[in-house]
Amino acid sequence: MRGVVFDGEQIQVVDDLEVREPGPGEVLVAISAAGLCHSDLSVVDGTIPFPVPVVLGHEGAGVVEAVGVGVTHVSPGDHVALSTLANCGTCAECDRGRPTMCRQAIGRPGKPFTRGGKPVYQFASNSAFAERTVVQAVQAVRIPKDIPMPSAALIGCGVLTGVGAVLNRARVGLGESVVVIGTGGIGLNVLQGARIAGASTIVAVDANPGKEAVAREFGATHFLTSVEGVREILPDGADHAFECVGRVELIRQAVDLLDRHGQAVLLGVPPATAEASFLVSSMYLDKSILGCRYGSSRPQRDIALYAQLYREGRLLLDELVTETYPVEDFEKAAGDAEAGRVARGVLTF
Repeated sequence: MRGVVFDGEQIQVVDDLEVREPGPGEVLVAISAAGLCHSDLSVVDGTIPFPVPVVLGHEGAGVVEAVGVGVTHVSPGDHVALSTLANCGTCAECDRGRPTMCRQAIGRPGKPFTRGGKPVYQFASNSAFAERTVVQAVQAVRIPKDIPMPSAALIGCGVLTGVGAVLNRARVGLGESVVVIGTGGIGLNVLQGARIAGASTIVAVDANPGKEAVAREFGATHFLTSVEGVREILPDGADHAFECVGRVELIRQAVDLLDRHGQAVLLGVPPATAEASFLVSSMYLDKSILGCRYGSSRPQRDIALYAQLYREGRLLLDELVTETYPVEDFEKAAGDAEAGRVARGVLTF
């Protein structure tokens, strides 16, 4: 079968990949569509360290082909969106409803694939850039069959992370103010999360002025090409500032933009050794800097919720899909993503 494999030096679209059958508590999914997220490219450039060879991809949707012993919530033929969280479901964090904090999630990469008889790693417990993948049952969330697969694929990472950061982590309240730095796939979902939460002022900041129209479509009330004008819109500062790029200077700007009791939420991923700074004295007015893993989401609950909001016309998915590419055109898709020409490119099988 076909898949996108990174061997530590180069990316290849191969056709000799194999995947094993699902074991107890696992699901075999035929991938229909998979979003290309910058986290996939961050494995290639070393920003996210990961063992190789590895099948990339972590934002996908498809059709259940087979289930292992003990799986009852999905059946062959069901349409599912996949999460990256292979959380155990039984530890103290899972029991508290915090699966993103489960120590089993993501951190122990498996090897369900083989190529030429040799094992190949799975990225983010998912590897959606393959015609078929095996995931833990908890990662497969049934969705209505009328949701287009390219749109459904984006729920499992970009939507869960961006919208979830607003609703679950920051808990943005009705009438509050939000600044979003970076309007790529994650930033656009933060914007629509703020809109859904009822924020009154939503300022999008992106160096590319060509992104204004889509930022406003997703919920921005204002658009700026730098943070310099934020104080003209919010003289006292913002209740919430989301950094969605992963640059330490932008993290500092997010902190500096906060009003009293404000929160800076970090979503962008800088290099693993990056350090950021801030004025300690500025924090004593009850300000907070919040990390956020995967939108602090509960995928079985949240994916179903976002699918319903999409069907009601309250959450945008189709508009996120800038372009679709056959998997063979991965190189073009990656180039478009790196250059910022697409909000989200989607690979199709």
